[in-house]
Amino acid sequence: MKRMGFALPTILAVTFGFSLACGMSPWTQDAPADAPPSDRNPQKQTIADIRNTGTAMFSWLTDQVGAAAAGQSQVPPVDLADYAAISHADLATILVPEYMREVPELDGWDSPYEFYLNVANPLAQKVMGIRSPGRDGLFSDTAYTVTSFDPESLDEDLVWADGFFVRWPQKK
Repeated sequence: MKRMGFALPTILAVTFGFSLACGMSPWTQDAPADAPPSDRNPQKQTIADIRNTGTAMFSWLTDQVGAAAAGQSQVPPVDLADYAAISHADLATILVPEYMREVPELDGWDSPYEFYLNVANPLAQKVMGIRSPGRDGLFSDTAYTVTSFDPESLDEDLVWADGFFVRWPQKK
């Protein structure tokens, strides 16, 4: 079978560069300056947890199916009801210690993350996702349009799917 396209590192570098050029670098965002100190660090910690766990999940996927499946594009909207849920314990069994030291269980506001990983079919179109309910601890829905939100909206869900943030606080 003939391989098509670019090597995975090239695809990831171009995608990362494009997202930075578009201002889509959510992991460098802080909570708003006027937010209480107790609200600033949870959002930052949650973004870091999601980024790190997502990177580990993406590394696992790359090892499982290679560059062809890992480079598939994401088409909005993203509905997490279409993804295979996985428990924290099962995800930790897959990712620890080879891909990360530990899988975070709670976001910065002490709410449990929801994880999604299609272990049975890593070639599926919708393979992996992570979400946090934000400060209020309540998920708004399972379907999301890919877009940023005002970083002062600390109750917004933070969502990552198939290698990209779906909902994230936009830099002001």
